[in-house]
Amino acid sequence: MNAPPLPYEGDFAAELTRELWTRHLAAVPTAARPRKAATLILLDQSGAEPKVLMGRRNASHKFMPGRFVFPGGRVEPADRRMAAAGALDGETEAKIMACLRRPTSSGARTLALAAIRETFEETGILVGEADCGAPEAPPEGAWTEFASHGVYPGLDNIHFVGRAITPPRHALRFDTFFLAADASGVAHAVDGKVGPDKELVEQRWATIPEALDLGLFAITAVMLRELANRLALGFDRRAPAPVYLLGRKGWERRLV
Repeated sequence: MNAPPLPYEGDFAAELTRELWTRHLAAVPTAARPRKAATLILLDQSGAEPKVLMGRRNASHKFMPGRFVFPGGRVEPADRRMAAAGALDGETEAKIMACLRRPTSSGARTLALAAIRETFEETGILVGEADCGAPEAPPEGAWTEFASHGVYPGLDNIHFVGRAITPPRHALRFDTFFLAADASGVAHAVDGKVGPDKELVEQRWATIPEALDLGLFAITAVMLRELANRLALGFDRRAPAPVYLLGRKGWERRLV
Protein backbone atom coordinates (compact mmCIF):
# COMPACT_ATOMS: atom_id res chain seq x y z
CA MET A 1 0.00 0.00 0.00
CA ASN A 2 1.35 3.39 -0.97
CA ALA A 3 1.91 6.01 1.73
CA PRO A 4 -0.51 8.97 1.64
CA PRO A 5 0.79 12.11 -0.08
CA LEU A 6 2.37 14.62 2.25
CA PRO A 7 0.93 18.15 2.30
CA TYR A 8 4.41 19.70 2.35
CA GLU A 9 7.16 18.18 0.24
CA GLY A 10 10.68 19.49 -0.19
CA ASP A 11 14.12 19.68 1.37
CA PHE A 12 13.46 21.78 4.47
CA ALA A 13 17.13 21.84 5.49
CA ALA A 14 18.09 23.24 2.08
CA GLU A 15 15.39 25.89 2.45
CA LEU A 16 16.83 26.96 5.81
CA THR A 17 20.29 27.15 4.25
CA ARG A 18 19.10 29.28 1.35
CA GLU A 19 17.25 31.65 3.68
CA LEU A 20 19.72 31.93 6.55
CA TRP A 21 23.23 30.92 5.44
CA THR A 22 24.37 34.36 4.22
CA ARG A 23 23.06 35.99 7.39
CA HIS A 24 24.86 33.36 9.47
CA LEU A 25 28.22 33.98 7.77
CA ALA A 26 27.86 37.73 8.27
CA ALA A 27 27.19 37.44 12.02
CA VAL A 28 29.92 37.98 14.59
CA PRO A 29 30.89 34.73 16.40
CA THR A 30 29.86 34.49 20.05
CA ALA A 31 30.68 32.13 22.89
CA ALA A 32 27.02 31.56 23.74
CA ARG A 33 26.01 27.99 24.46
CA PRO A 34 22.52 26.73 23.62
CA ARG A 35 20.11 26.51 26.55
CA LYS A 36 17.62 23.68 26.84
CA ALA A 37 14.14 24.86 25.89
CA ALA A 38 10.77 23.29 25.11
CA THR A 39 7.77 24.49 23.17
CA LEU A 40 4.26 23.07 22.97
CA ILE A 41 2.11 23.05 19.84
CA LEU A 42 -1.51 22.76 20.93
CA LEU A 43 -3.69 21.06 18.31
CA ASP A 44 -7.45 21.44 17.93
CA GLN A 45 -8.56 18.53 15.73
CA SER A 46 -12.29 18.90 16.33
CA GLY A 47 -13.04 20.64 13.01
CA ALA A 48 -12.60 19.90 9.34
CA GLU A 49 -8.97 21.07 9.47
CA PRO A 50 -6.61 20.89 12.44
CA LYS A 51 -5.78 24.20 14.06
CA VAL A 52 -2.74 25.21 16.09
CA LEU A 53 -2.43 27.81 18.82
CA MET A 54 -0.09 30.67 17.87
CA GLY A 55 0.96 33.63 19.99
CA ARG A 56 2.51 36.92 18.88
CA ARG A 57 5.48 37.96 20.99
CA ASN A 58 5.75 41.40 22.48
CA ALA A 59 7.71 43.75 20.21
CA SER A 60 9.84 44.80 23.17
CA HIS A 61 11.40 41.34 23.56
CA LYS A 62 14.92 40.64 22.32
CA PHE A 63 14.13 37.14 21.05
CA MET A 64 11.77 37.01 18.04
CA PRO A 65 10.10 40.39 18.75
CA GLY A 66 6.65 40.71 17.21
CA ARG A 67 6.76 37.21 15.71
CA PHE A 68 4.08 34.55 15.97
CA VAL A 69 5.42 31.53 17.84
CA PHE A 70 4.32 28.46 19.74
CA PRO A 71 4.26 28.88 23.53
CA GLY A 72 7.57 27.83 25.03
CA GLY A 73 10.80 28.80 26.74
CA ARG A 74 13.75 27.67 28.81
CA VAL A 75 13.76 24.64 31.05
CA GLU A 76 13.82 25.63 34.74
CA PRO A 77 15.15 23.59 37.71
CA ALA A 78 11.63 23.47 39.20
CA ASP A 79 10.38 21.52 36.18
CA ARG A 80 12.29 18.47 37.35
CA ARG A 81 10.52 18.53 40.74
CA MET A 82 6.89 19.00 39.65
CA ALA A 83 4.47 16.09 40.13
CA ALA A 84 2.59 15.01 37.00
CA ALA A 85 -0.33 12.84 35.96
CA GLY A 86 0.55 9.84 33.84
CA ALA A 87 3.81 9.30 32.00
CA LEU A 88 5.23 10.01 28.59
CA ASP A 89 4.38 7.52 25.89
CA GLY A 90 7.32 5.17 25.38
CA GLU A 91 7.98 6.29 21.80
CA THR A 92 7.86 9.97 22.77
CA GLU A 93 10.19 9.36 25.68
CA ALA A 94 12.64 7.36 23.54
CA LYS A 95 12.84 10.07 20.87
CA ILE A 96 13.48 12.82 23.42
CA MET A 97 16.08 10.69 25.18
CA ALA A 98 17.82 10.04 21.86
CA CYS A 99 18.50 13.79 21.70
CA LEU A 100 19.92 14.12 25.21
CA ARG A 101 23.60 13.99 26.08
CA ARG A 102 22.60 12.12 29.24
CA PRO A 103 19.54 10.15 28.13
CA THR A 104 17.25 9.61 31.13
CA SER A 105 13.52 9.30 31.62
CA SER A 106 13.77 12.17 34.10
CA GLY A 107 15.36 14.42 31.49
CA ALA A 108 12.63 13.67 28.94
CA ARG A 109 9.92 14.23 31.56
CA THR A 110 11.49 17.56 32.59
CA LEU A 111 11.39 18.87 29.01
CA ALA A 112 7.70 17.97 28.65
CA LEU A 113 6.87 19.66 31.94
CA ALA A 114 8.79 22.78 30.89
CA ALA A 115 6.64 23.00 27.75
CA ILE A 116 3.44 22.65 29.79
CA ARG A 117 4.57 25.28 32.31
CA GLU A 118 5.59 27.76 29.63
CA THR A 119 2.25 27.28 27.90
CA PHE A 120 0.47 28.14 31.14
CA GLU A 121 2.68 31.14 31.87
CA GLU A 122 2.24 32.61 28.38
CA THR A 123 -1.37 31.70 27.56
CA GLY A 124 -3.12 30.72 30.80
CA ILE A 125 -3.88 27.25 29.37
CA LEU A 126 -3.37 24.28 31.72
CA VAL A 127 -2.66 20.98 29.96
CA GLY A 128 -3.34 18.11 32.32
CA GLU A 129 -5.85 16.40 34.60
CA ALA A 130 -8.40 18.18 36.78
CA ASP A 131 -9.93 15.11 38.46
CA CYS A 132 -6.93 14.09 40.60
CA GLY A 133 -7.12 16.87 43.18
CA ALA A 134 -4.56 19.62 43.57
CA PRO A 135 -0.86 18.68 43.39
CA GLU A 136 0.75 18.72 46.82
CA ALA A 137 3.85 20.81 47.57
CA PRO A 138 4.48 22.15 44.04
CA PRO A 139 7.73 24.08 43.46
CA GLU A 140 7.45 27.80 44.16
CA GLY A 141 6.67 30.13 41.30
CA ALA A 142 4.64 29.26 38.22
CA TRP A 143 4.04 25.69 39.34
CA THR A 144 2.45 26.90 42.57
CA GLU A 145 0.02 29.00 40.56
CA PHE A 146 -0.60 26.09 38.18
CA ALA A 147 -1.41 23.75 41.07
CA SER A 148 -3.73 26.32 42.67
CA HIS A 149 -6.23 25.60 39.90
CA GLY A 150 -6.48 21.95 40.95
CA VAL A 151 -4.74 20.56 37.88
CA TYR A 152 -1.90 18.07 37.51
CA PRO A 153 0.20 18.57 34.36
CA GLY A 154 -0.49 15.63 32.04
CA LEU A 155 2.24 13.82 30.12
CA ASP A 156 0.52 11.01 28.23
CA ASN A 157 -0.89 13.44 25.62
CA ILE A 158 2.57 14.66 24.55
CA HIS A 159 4.05 13.97 21.10
CA PHE A 160 7.60 14.68 19.95
CA VAL A 161 7.65 16.70 16.71
CA GLY A 162 11.31 17.63 16.40
CA ARG A 163 14.32 19.47 17.75
CA ALA A 164 16.27 22.49 16.52
CA ILE A 165 19.49 24.03 17.78
CA THR A 166 20.19 27.73 17.24
CA PRO A 167 23.48 27.90 15.33
CA PRO A 168 26.66 29.56 16.61
CA ARG A 169 27.14 33.32 16.09
CA HIS A 170 23.90 34.09 17.93
CA ALA A 171 23.91 35.87 21.29
CA LEU A 172 20.78 33.90 22.31
CA ARG A 173 20.99 30.20 21.53
CA PHE A 174 18.48 27.49 22.35
CA ASP A 175 18.37 23.72 22.06
CA THR A 176 14.61 23.55 21.54
CA PHE A 177 12.39 20.48 21.72
CA PHE A 178 9.16 20.95 19.75
CA LEU A 179 6.35 18.97 21.37
CA ALA A 180 2.65 18.74 20.55
CA ALA A 181 -0.52 17.92 22.46
CA ASP A 182 -4.15 17.63 21.47
CA ALA A 183 -6.37 20.40 22.85
CA SER A 184 -8.65 17.74 24.33
CA GLY A 185 -6.00 17.54 27.06
CA VAL A 186 -6.65 21.12 28.19
CA ALA A 187 -8.06 20.92 31.71
CA HIS A 188 -8.56 24.62 32.43
CA ALA A 189 -7.69 28.11 31.23
CA VAL A 190 -7.31 31.39 33.08
CA ASP A 191 -7.56 34.92 31.74
CA GLY A 192 -5.05 37.72 31.94
CA LYS A 193 -1.93 36.01 30.60
CA VAL A 194 -2.05 37.61 27.13
CA GLY A 195 -2.08 41.37 26.60
CA PRO A 196 -0.15 44.52 25.66
CA ASP A 197 2.22 44.28 28.63
CA LYS A 198 2.66 40.50 28.55
CA GLU A 199 5.11 38.20 26.77
CA LEU A 200 2.41 37.38 24.22
CA VAL A 201 0.28 40.32 23.08
CA GLU A 202 -2.10 38.21 20.98
CA GLN A 203 -3.04 34.59 20.53
CA ARG A 204 -5.12 32.87 17.88
CA TRP A 205 -6.14 29.44 16.66
CA ALA A 206 -5.22 29.02 13.00
CA THR A 207 -5.21 26.24 10.44
CA ILE A 208 -1.72 25.25 9.40
CA PRO A 209 -1.93 27.12 6.05
CA GLU A 210 -3.24 30.20 7.91
CA ALA A 211 -0.43 29.97 10.45
CA LEU A 212 2.17 29.71 7.69
CA ASP A 213 0.91 33.04 6.34
CA LEU A 214 1.66 34.84 9.62
CA GLY A 215 5.26 35.70 8.72
CA LEU A 216 6.79 33.00 10.91
CA PHE A 217 10.47 32.70 11.68
CA ALA A 218 12.07 30.09 9.40
CA ILE A 219 12.41 27.23 11.88
CA THR A 220 8.88 27.80 13.22
CA ALA A 221 7.50 27.43 9.69
CA VAL A 222 9.60 24.32 9.08
CA MET A 223 8.40 22.63 12.27
CA LEU A 224 4.81 23.50 11.42
CA ARG A 225 5.17 21.77 8.06
CA GLU A 226 6.85 18.82 9.75
CA LEU A 227 3.82 18.60 12.05
CA ALA A 228 1.42 18.74 9.10
CA ASN A 229 3.27 15.85 7.46
CA ARG A 230 3.13 13.82 10.68
CA LEU A 231 -0.60 14.42 10.92
CA ALA A 232 -1.02 13.21 7.33
CA LEU A 233 0.73 9.98 8.34
CA GLY A 234 -1.68 9.44 11.23
CA PHE A 235 0.30 11.27 13.93
CA ASP A 236 2.15 8.03 14.65
CA ARG A 237 4.59 8.44 17.52
CA ARG A 238 6.77 5.73 15.96
CA ALA A 239 7.47 7.81 12.84
CA PRO A 240 11.01 9.26 12.66
CA ALA A 241 11.28 12.84 13.87
CA PRO A 242 13.72 15.51 12.65
CA VAL A 243 16.61 17.27 14.36
CA TYR A 244 17.80 20.48 12.67
CA LEU A 245 21.30 21.76 13.31
CA LEU A 246 24.00 23.65 11.47
CA GLY A 247 26.67 21.69 9.64
CA ARG A 248 29.78 22.87 7.81
CA LYS A 249 27.95 23.76 4.62
CA GLY A 250 24.49 24.57 5.88
CA TRP A 251 21.57 23.23 7.83
CA GLU A 252 21.22 19.48 8.28
CA ARG A 253 18.13 17.39 8.97
CA ARG A 254 18.80 14.22 10.93
CA LEU A 255 16.18 11.74 12.08
CA VAL A 256 15.64 10.06 15.46
